[in-house]
Amino acid sequence: MSDIAGRLGITKAALYKHYAGKQDILNSIIHKMEQMDLEHARAFEMPEETSEKDADAYQNITMDRICAYTKAMFSYWTEEVFSSDFRKMLTLEQYRDPSMNRLFHQYLAAGPAEYMKEVFRPMVDSEDKAVQLALELYGSVFLLYSLYDQAEDKEAVMKLLDQHLEQFTERNSK
Repeated sequence: MSDIAGRLGITKAALYKHYAGKQDILNSIIHKMEQMDLEHARAFEMPEETSEKDADAYQNITMDRICAYTKAMFSYWTEEVFSSDFRKMLTLEQYRDPSMNRLFHQYLAAGPAEYMKEVFRPMVDSEDKAVQLALELYGSVFLLYSLYDQAEDKEAVMKLLDQHLEQFTERNSK
Protein backbone atom coordinates (compact mmCIF):
# COMPACT_ATOMS: atom_id res chain seq x y z
CA MET A 1 0.00 0.00 0.00
CA SER A 2 2.93 2.31 0.71
CA ASP A 3 4.29 1.75 -2.81
CA ILE A 4 0.90 2.45 -4.36
CA ALA A 5 0.41 5.61 -2.29
CA GLY A 6 3.91 6.77 -3.16
CA ARG A 7 3.33 6.29 -6.89
CA LEU A 8 0.10 8.26 -6.60
CA GLY A 9 1.78 11.03 -4.63
CA ILE A 10 -0.50 10.62 -1.63
CA THR A 11 -0.10 9.26 1.85
CA LYS A 12 -0.95 5.70 2.77
CA ALA A 13 -3.66 7.04 5.11
CA ALA A 14 -5.23 8.98 2.23
CA LEU A 15 -5.24 5.81 0.13
CA TYR A 16 -7.02 3.92 2.91
CA LYS A 17 -9.79 6.53 2.82
CA HIS A 18 -10.64 5.28 -0.68
CA TYR A 19 -9.74 1.59 -0.44
CA ALA A 20 -9.87 -0.92 2.40
CA GLY A 21 -6.75 -2.70 1.17
CA LYS A 22 -4.92 -4.23 -1.77
CA GLN A 23 -7.77 -6.60 -2.62
CA ASP A 24 -10.17 -3.67 -2.81
CA ILE A 25 -7.81 -1.92 -5.24
CA LEU A 26 -7.49 -5.07 -7.32
CA ASN A 27 -11.27 -5.48 -7.38
CA SER A 28 -11.61 -1.90 -8.65
CA ILE A 29 -9.03 -2.58 -11.36
CA ILE A 30 -10.81 -5.78 -12.42
CA HIS A 31 -14.14 -3.95 -12.52
CA LYS A 32 -12.64 -1.26 -14.78
CA MET A 33 -11.07 -3.94 -17.02
CA GLU A 34 -14.44 -5.69 -17.35
CA GLN A 35 -16.08 -2.42 -18.37
CA MET A 36 -13.35 -1.66 -20.90
CA ASP A 37 -13.51 -5.20 -22.35
CA LEU A 38 -17.28 -4.90 -22.74
CA GLU A 39 -16.94 -1.54 -24.50
CA HIS A 40 -14.44 -3.03 -26.97
CA ALA A 41 -16.66 -6.04 -27.69
CA ARG A 42 -19.63 -3.76 -28.32
CA ALA A 43 -17.62 -1.41 -30.54
CA PHE A 44 -16.75 -4.35 -32.82
CA GLU A 45 -20.12 -6.08 -32.47
CA MET A 46 -18.46 -9.12 -30.93
CA PRO A 47 -20.36 -11.44 -28.57
CA GLU A 48 -20.44 -10.36 -24.94
CA GLU A 49 -21.74 -13.61 -23.45
CA THR A 50 -20.64 -17.21 -23.86
CA SER A 51 -22.05 -19.14 -26.78
CA GLU A 52 -24.12 -21.17 -24.31
CA LYS A 53 -25.88 -18.01 -23.12
CA ASP A 54 -26.21 -16.27 -26.50
CA ALA A 55 -25.62 -18.62 -29.43
CA ASP A 56 -27.17 -16.18 -31.92
CA ALA A 57 -24.45 -13.61 -31.22
CA TYR A 58 -21.86 -16.03 -32.59
CA GLN A 59 -23.59 -16.55 -35.92
CA ASN A 60 -22.43 -14.63 -38.99
CA ILE A 61 -19.27 -13.11 -37.53
CA THR A 62 -16.99 -12.34 -40.45
CA MET A 63 -13.27 -12.96 -40.60
CA ASP A 64 -12.79 -9.23 -41.28
CA ARG A 65 -14.58 -8.35 -38.03
CA ILE A 66 -12.54 -10.94 -36.11
CA CYS A 67 -9.30 -9.48 -37.46
CA ALA A 68 -10.33 -5.88 -36.81
CA TYR A 69 -11.29 -6.80 -33.26
CA THR A 70 -8.04 -8.72 -32.76
CA LYS A 71 -5.99 -5.75 -33.94
CA ALA A 72 -7.95 -3.36 -31.71
CA MET A 73 -7.49 -5.66 -28.73
CA PHE A 74 -3.76 -5.88 -29.42
CA SER A 75 -3.54 -2.09 -29.31
CA TYR A 76 -5.70 -2.10 -26.19
CA TRP A 77 -3.34 -4.51 -24.39
CA THR A 78 -0.14 -2.82 -25.57
CA GLU A 79 -0.81 0.89 -26.09
CA GLU A 80 -3.55 1.84 -23.63
CA VAL A 81 -1.71 2.59 -20.39
CA PHE A 82 -4.24 1.12 -17.96
CA SER A 83 -4.75 -2.21 -19.72
CA SER A 84 -1.07 -2.48 -20.71
CA ASP A 85 0.00 -1.99 -17.10
CA PHE A 86 -2.60 -4.54 -16.00
CA ARG A 87 -1.25 -7.05 -18.54
CA LYS A 88 2.32 -6.51 -17.38
CA MET A 89 1.32 -6.80 -13.72
CA LEU A 90 -0.49 -10.09 -14.37
CA THR A 91 2.46 -11.40 -16.36
CA LEU A 92 4.81 -10.76 -13.44
CA GLU A 93 2.51 -11.71 -10.60
CA GLN A 94 1.16 -14.94 -12.11
CA TYR A 95 4.10 -16.83 -10.60
CA ARG A 96 3.76 -15.33 -7.12
CA ASP A 97 0.08 -15.63 -6.38
CA PRO A 98 -2.46 -18.26 -7.44
CA SER A 99 -5.25 -15.68 -7.77
CA MET A 100 -3.08 -13.59 -10.09
CA ASN A 101 -2.31 -16.73 -12.08
CA ARG A 102 -6.04 -17.30 -12.53
CA LEU A 103 -6.50 -13.69 -13.66
CA PHE A 104 -3.57 -14.00 -16.08
CA HIS A 105 -5.17 -17.05 -17.67
CA GLN A 106 -8.61 -15.46 -17.69
CA TYR A 107 -7.45 -12.26 -19.39
CA LEU A 108 -4.41 -13.29 -21.42
CA ALA A 109 -4.22 -17.04 -22.01
CA ALA A 110 -7.04 -19.57 -21.71
CA GLY A 111 -9.77 -16.92 -21.63
CA PRO A 112 -9.00 -15.32 -25.00
CA ALA A 113 -8.24 -18.71 -26.58
CA GLU A 114 -11.57 -20.09 -25.38
CA TYR A 115 -13.40 -16.98 -26.58
CA MET A 116 -11.86 -17.25 -30.03
CA LYS A 117 -12.71 -20.97 -30.15
CA GLU A 118 -16.36 -20.04 -29.53
CA VAL A 119 -16.16 -17.36 -32.24
CA PHE A 120 -14.76 -19.85 -34.76
CA ARG A 121 -17.01 -22.76 -33.78
CA PRO A 122 -19.96 -21.78 -36.06
CA MET A 123 -17.55 -21.41 -39.01
CA VAL A 124 -16.15 -24.95 -38.94
CA ASP A 125 -17.43 -28.49 -38.72
CA SER A 126 -15.66 -29.63 -35.56
CA GLU A 127 -14.58 -28.52 -32.13
CA ASP A 128 -10.99 -29.51 -32.95
CA LYS A 129 -10.89 -27.19 -35.97
CA ALA A 130 -12.28 -24.32 -33.87
CA VAL A 131 -9.57 -24.93 -31.26
CA GLN A 132 -6.85 -24.97 -33.92
CA LEU A 133 -8.09 -21.73 -35.50
CA ALA A 134 -8.17 -20.07 -32.08
CA LEU A 135 -4.63 -21.23 -31.32
CA GLU A 136 -3.39 -20.19 -34.75
CA LEU A 137 -4.85 -16.72 -34.41
CA TYR A 138 -4.30 -16.00 -30.73
CA GLY A 139 -1.02 -17.86 -30.19
CA SER A 140 0.79 -15.43 -32.46
CA VAL A 141 -0.93 -12.45 -30.88
CA PHE A 142 0.17 -13.66 -27.44
CA LEU A 143 3.79 -13.91 -28.64
CA LEU A 144 3.58 -10.46 -30.22
CA TYR A 145 2.80 -8.91 -26.81
CA SER A 146 6.29 -9.84 -25.65
CA LEU A 147 7.90 -8.73 -28.88
CA TYR A 148 6.06 -5.41 -28.66
CA ASP A 149 7.15 -4.77 -25.08
CA GLN A 150 10.83 -5.23 -25.99
CA ALA A 151 10.79 -3.59 -29.42
CA GLU A 152 12.41 -0.26 -30.07
CA ASP A 153 10.35 -0.08 -33.27
CA LYS A 154 6.78 -0.68 -32.11
CA GLU A 155 5.44 -0.08 -35.62
CA ALA A 156 7.45 -3.04 -36.90
CA VAL A 157 5.58 -5.27 -34.45
CA MET A 158 2.27 -3.78 -35.55
CA LYS A 159 3.26 -4.61 -39.12
CA LEU A 160 3.93 -8.21 -38.06
CA LEU A 161 0.46 -8.32 -36.53
CA ASP A 162 -1.08 -6.97 -39.74
CA GLN A 163 0.79 -9.58 -41.80
CA HIS A 164 -0.30 -12.34 -39.44
CA LEU A 165 -3.95 -11.27 -39.68
CA GLU A 166 -3.80 -10.98 -43.48
CA GLN A 167 -2.25 -14.43 -43.87
CA PHE A 168 -4.63 -15.94 -41.33
CA THR A 169 -7.58 -14.52 -43.26
CA GLU A 170 -6.23 -15.77 -46.60
CA ARG A 171 -5.78 -19.30 -45.23
CA ASN A 172 -9.12 -19.47 -43.49
CA SER A 173 -11.62 -17.52 -45.56
CA LYS A 174 -14.04 -19.48 -47.66
